[in-house]
Amino acid sequence: MNILLFGVSNVGKSVTGEQLASRLNYDFYDLDEEVKKKLGITLEIFVSSGTLQERDFIRCDIIHTLVSLPSHKVIAVTPLSHIAPIQQLFLSKDVFMIELLDSAKNIFDRLAFSDENDNIYRDDAYKNKHKDYYLREIQDDLAWYGSIFSDIQNKFDMDGRDPAHVAEALIQEYHLNGKP
Repeated sequence: MNILLFGVSNVGKSVTGEQLASRLNYDFYDLDEEVKKKLGITLEIFVSSGTLQERDFIRCDIIHTLVSLPSHKVIAVTPLSHIAPIQQLFLSKDVFMIELLDSAKNIFDRLAFSDENDNIYRDDAYKNKHKDYYLREIQDDLAWYGSIFSDIQNKFDMDGRDPAHVAEALIQEYHLNGKP
């Protein structure tokens, strides 16, 4: 079984995915980390190279590779704008897709940054100084990716809950313990 978690940046896909994988005794993969491993570069360099479509095709190729691995896994999927290369996965019996949702305010509260070496850090003073900008960006992302991910049938509202509670709620909501 492959559980793919979709959603906008900072919604909590990676931390929730780790919790979910641990709870189900599945392997966990973060698409951003897999891109870095495959290409041997930082995300900063990756997102500055090629076009968005070219980057998304690389990401989709990595998703296909991960899904083909013979293990149960949870994959935290980076937001994708070009999903045509993985649309056949939407029909696969071995792939269960969930879009994680939350309010712009809750996503803003989780907002973290990364430096040129992909080190994640929080800067609440800077974040709060530019709150209106970030809230608009998050709302735009929610609208854009909401349309891109419209074919994902399973939508889960995190409602500001912490990842451990979300992972448990996902298991209950979608009966994931009983999935083959």
